[in-house]
Amino acid sequence: MIKKFFGTDGIRGRVGDAPITAEFMLKLGWASGKVFSKEGRGLILIGKDTRVSGYMFESALEAGLASAGVDVALLGPMPTPAIAYLTRTFNASAGIVISASHNAYHDNGVKFFSGAGAKLDDDVELAIENELESDMQMVASDQIGKVSRINDAAGRYIEFCKSCFPSQSNLRGIKIALDCAHGATYHIAPNVLRELGASVIERGTEPDGFNINAEGGSTKPELLQKLVLAEGADLGIALDGDGDRVIMVDSEGEVVDGDELLFIIANAEHRSKRLSGGVVGTQMSNFGLEEALGEKNIPFVRAAVGDRYVLAELDKRNWVFGGESSGHLLCLNVTTTGDGIISALQVLAAMLEFDSSLGELKAGMKKYPQHMVNVACQKKIDLGSQGAVTEAVAQTEKKLGGRGRVLLRRSGTEPVVRVMVEGEDAAIVASLTEELARVVSGELG
Repeated sequence: MIKKFFGTDGIRGRVGDAPITAEFMLKLGWASGKVFSKEGRGLILIGKDTRVSGYMFESALEAGLASAGVDVALLGPMPTPAIAYLTRTFNASAGIVISASHNAYHDNGVKFFSGAGAKLDDDVELAIENELESDMQMVASDQIGKVSRINDAAGRYIEFCKSCFPSQSNLRGIKIALDCAHGATYHIAPNVLRELGASVIERGTEPDGFNINAEGGSTKPELLQKLVLAEGADLGIALDGDGDRVIMVDSEGEVVDGDELLFIIANAEHRSKRLSGGVVGTQMSNFGLEEALGEKNIPFVRAAVGDRYVLAELDKRNWVFGGESSGHLLCLNVTTTGDGIISALQVLAAMLEFDSSLGELKAGMKKYPQHMVNVACQKKIDLGSQGAVTEAVAQTEKKLGGRGRVLLRRSGTEPVVRVMVEGEDAAIVASLTEELARVVSGELG
């Protein structure tokens, strides 16, 4: 069945436009409460990022869940992966995240975690959508759910993050520039790094409800690059608004993206003979990652774009490492979902284990120039049926001469079509991408 509301990463959109309204969130809380309470009263956790609309949607979801007879525990502003972790540790029936990840403040959405701290299966999402079609009926007054607040949620998660770093190591003597994008990690990441001994220069840790992802974070690392150079930091760490993505910057001010970070983590495990299996990337993963892993005889496969597809491929093969160029990395040997802080700690642990800088560790992978343009697209359309687009793609591939890739895909989180070209020459790649994007834009009107 085709889902009406759930996309590749929950339900997301512009605040005030259906379905991202208080009325819908009330009924979504009720519908999800009905589904998760079928095996008993249950407990559902609710966390959020720092968007101003989070207060409104938190209250609406809380009311809907309570009206379905489910107990609720509020976490306040917390990273998405923290909610996955706390859902497990509190033996909750589910966890709900109010966030639009790396999007601007005027967007928001809802993501769910199962009691095991994993993304919901399709059948559970479909069950929730089926309940949304029903009339909302409140339980009897003596069965209404109770609501409480977990006041030590941040401290619990900080300790968990620290436990994912080698106990015999510390970060003393390492200077880290940190950008939290005024998002959900603003009160978590600085404390994790400082408590492990690092000297931290922070930015993006003063959320006001409107500045989340506005300037900086993992999608805009330019300010972090400048901060690393200005402060003479050993490296920089940039997180996105909900804390499930990470991009790093080396001491020379060069960006180290998700593909390179995934290579560093997997290669460290390989060098230490701890790696079991291979690595899962996506259609967007740089060919340089595949090539570098191949030189180490580390298997590599590509999944569709989206962490749920990467996770499905990892589960299928019983592997533990995978991720996306955006910095959404999965380290299933330590946690169940993408976690920017924990991924960064795995890279820092590799630096200490091999007494190498971030720049030295990434040098083992040569990135192929890759250029991407987002073309606005408000409607769903089959690009393969557009003759001009098909011809333009064929011409682009011909010009690459078999030494590159072309990829067109509709984003699962934004109303855009991503046009990507990869090849050996950066200037040619950029030019071909712009040409192809103009054709796609013309066809989309």
